[in-house]
Amino acid sequence: MSMQQRIEQQLAPLGDQHLQVLNESHMHSRGQETHYKAVLVSEQFAGLNSVKRHQKVYATMGELMGEIHALAIHTYTPEEWAQVGAAPASPVCAGGGH
Repeated sequence: MSMQQRIEQQLAPLGDQHLQVLNESHMHSRGQETHYKAVLVSEQFAGLNSVKRHQKVYATMGELMGEIHALAIHTYTPEEWAQVGAAPASPVCAGGGH
């Protein structure tokens, strides 16, 4: 199972309305699977600010967070998702060779 699949499996309970995990390692690292982007849509984010939403994602990821270098997190309620329809594009890495 790839790291991307492991992340998807781990986050599935949180992304019950929509879940997309993208491997963005090609934008950051040389041949390593280390950078990912997760887009999650769930009622579970209702009433939570962005910090609380991210904490919920980190808690759900558990020990898997220690196996990757970066996870860009984009969380939405179904209502928010209906308005935006897509997560923002990730910036190109400034270097560092991660």
